[in-house]
Amino acid sequence: MESEQLFNRGYCRNSYNSITSASSDEELLDGAGVIMDFHTTEDDNLLDGDATTVWNTTMTNGCISSTTSSTHLLDLLEEPIPGVGTYDDFHTIDWVREKCKDRERHRKINSKKKESAWEFTKSLYDAWSGWLVVTLTGLASGALAGLIDIAADWMNDLKEGVCLSAMWFNHEQCCWGSNETTFAERDKCPQWKTWAELILGQAEGPGSYIMNYFMYTYWALAFAFLAVCLVKVFAPYACGSGIPEIKTILSGFIIRGYLGKWTLMIKTITLVLAVASGLSLGKEGPLVHVACCCGNIFSYLFPKYSKNEAKKREVLSAASAAGVSVAFGAPIGGVLFSLEEVSYYFPLKTLWRSFFAALVAAFVLRSINPFGNSRLVLFYVEYHTPWYLFELFPFILLGVFGGLWGAFFIRANIAWCRRRKSTRFGKYPVLEVITVAAITAIVAFPNPYTRQNTSELIKELFTDCGPLESSQLCQYRSQMNGSQAYPEGSDAASTPGVYSAMWQLSLALIFKIIMTIFTFGLKVPSGLFIPSMAIGAIAGRIVGIAVEQLAYYHHDWFLFKEWCEVGADCITPGLYAMVGAAACLGGVTRMTVSLVVIVFELTGGLEYIVPLMAAVMTSKWVGDAFGREGIYESHIRLNGYPFLDAKEEFTHTTLAREVMRPRRNDPPLAVLTQDDLTLAELQAIINETSYNGFPVIVSKESQRLVGFALRRDITIAIENARRKQEGIMLNSRVYFTQHAPTLPADSPRPLKLRSILDMSPFTVTDHTPMEIVVDIFRKLGLRQCLVTHNGRLLGIITKKDILRHMAQMANQDPESIMFN
Repeated sequence: MESEQLFNRGYCRNSYNSITSASSDEELLDGAGVIMDFHTTEDDNLLDGDATTVWNTTMTNGCISSTTSSTHLLDLLEEPIPGVGTYDDFHTIDWVREKCKDRERHRKINSKKKESAWEFTKSLYDAWSGWLVVTLTGLASGALAGLIDIAADWMNDLKEGVCLSAMWFNHEQCCWGSNETTFAERDKCPQWKTWAELILGQAEGPGSYIMNYFMYTYWALAFAFLAVCLVKVFAPYACGSGIPEIKTILSGFIIRGYLGKWTLMIKTITLVLAVASGLSLGKEGPLVHVACCCGNIFSYLFPKYSKNEAKKREVLSAASAAGVSVAFGAPIGGVLFSLEEVSYYFPLKTLWRSFFAALVAAFVLRSINPFGNSRLVLFYVEYHTPWYLFELFPFILLGVFGGLWGAFFIRANIAWCRRRKSTRFGKYPVLEVITVAAITAIVAFPNPYTRQNTSELIKELFTDCGPLESSQLCQYRSQMNGSQAYPEGSDAASTPGVYSAMWQLSLALIFKIIMTIFTFGLKVPSGLFIPSMAIGAIAGRIVGIAVEQLAYYHHDWFLFKEWCEVGADCITPGLYAMVGAAACLGGVTRMTVSLVVIVFELTGGLEYIVPLMAAVMTSKWVGDAFGREGIYESHIRLNGYPFLDAKEEFTHTTLAREVMRPRRNDPPLAVLTQDDLTLAELQAIINETSYNGFPVIVSKESQRLVGFALRRDITIAIENARRKQEGIMLNSRVYFTQHAPTLPADSPRPLKLRSILDMSPFTVTDHTPMEIVVDIFRKLGLRQCLVTHNGRLLGIITKKDILRHMAQMANQDPESIMFN
């Protein structure tokens, strides 16, 4: 990473082009999983100057224009300094520098492409490398998603029995070729044997039930135990959903290993095990993490992305779109999800590549056909009946329920996760997973709606009752008689079977609500999309059946009399389940546009967009009334990532001088003077403080600001000078000015550090309202800004200072919101 190229072309931080090239997506996190030091700051836009080349630097309209000097000081050497331009773990990238490097690389390629055919070929390869990497990412994401779907279905059915004719077939596939199945018992065939039949030799009776119960619990515990052990031993980053950390990484934060090959391998394996264990979790969220791992790994094959962290994040944005595409079979919804929920820097070309990656991933998954229904998801449905205006009222009620559920879940889950962090219980993740898995299996088995796979449950709840449905939910009094399925009209009276199903669904709803709170956050891969959709689908189906029966028994009411004709389809309970699922998922994540498009792509019907929009917006409004943060933002806050959420408003009337440091009783601000420091004094300041940067001033008396220097740049420059130059001693004068100060003849060689100085640090006056300062930090992605009064340096404001101030304004403990 040759940082002298950055200076060759001039560093125009305040120019229009530089500002527009850096986006608000640069609101980067300063730490995750490490001890935070509130006194450390990093200049988000200062270049790691190459201390091996001397520059004669002048200021022109806020930009640094550089020309080489003939002096024989530190910067004579031309080779780049090792370590400059790279980032440590748990640090934030410099978006402006990365963008400048990419522009310089692009100019260099364009200038050489006419020299020879080989250079022209390299320019073509560079231009197409973006499309190649997203193509590979889409292919890998689709293939892994298909593998996970097939393996999870097989292992989930393994808890109930095994296929003797072909061990690798799940229950449904085992009975496909059987001629002995009946309409009422289509899942029973001689080839499929339950564990009671294999062990006891009997299919019915108390002993058979107890044996199946025991084997179901045994396999659930075995899968959960294996999953948590693999995560704990091989890849601790493979746990959880991954979306909060993906949002963090896409913001510019670096977490080494989080998107590595070990994490990918273990997450793929343990995701299958966790889903098969029957825990109240889904695989859709972790599939985004899996896809981003693929994108990160393939980006290392192309220097354009492997050597530029900002460009790599464009690939990760496209990968997250591919992850949602294969999770829900919704390519357009995946692109919108990446744009709305996880990405901060999303240029137009990233939109195109995200769309292409989602398309490739969906095509591969469709080719694999993991569910055998020629669809990308198990619970794809199509409705053929319209909805009526009076149904907007129950749809909005479902939206209210979704918002209330979302607010309740976020508070309860965050409280439990905080308790897990602060008590000894969190030190035993294996025991916690085993306990939750045991309770889930023991309580879930007696109820057929909790025993089955959650995706299959959603499929059953979404599906409308028809002639080919044998579900207990479709046992209406009007039985089928050949050509006419419902002789007395579409909305037929329910039988005791339907009422029994309603009670079982009600118990399943309570069970899912409770277990999802304790499951999300376990040390296994755990998604939230499917459990939230299941809760909403159960509530929606119950409401749908209630409205259906109301229309049947009170068809003379003015609402039903006007809209529901005799013999016509009027109420579709499956549609209510779909609307409820969207409402509950929206209440938890606060997604809007992308969620509506995802559910719309699931159903393939345009006419149901209005009910979905009404329910999702109602859910968001109700949820926002209790708190504007979704579950992912709440977990980011819980983990203490210094994250400025663009959705959060700052409405207080404080000023910059009230937030800046140093405060009234604090020690004075650590500063460097421009030309009267010795090397020993500079090293003493570095050794005695932990700050990551230092303002440079004219003198202690004037306090006039000159610029800002990074601690890392200073350290690298000093080490390089001692290694490459003779005559650098502890009493050597260090100066940041254009020309060396006048020194006695017997003085040792001075050390010039002008090239590592940011000549245009962002400053505000002490009377600037904090509302504007917060907005500046969000829009420009600043890490810190300096506070001045009449040009004199007063203090500094960092992102952590802003977060602590916002916590104080919200009557929270400022130290509790930061990672410790």
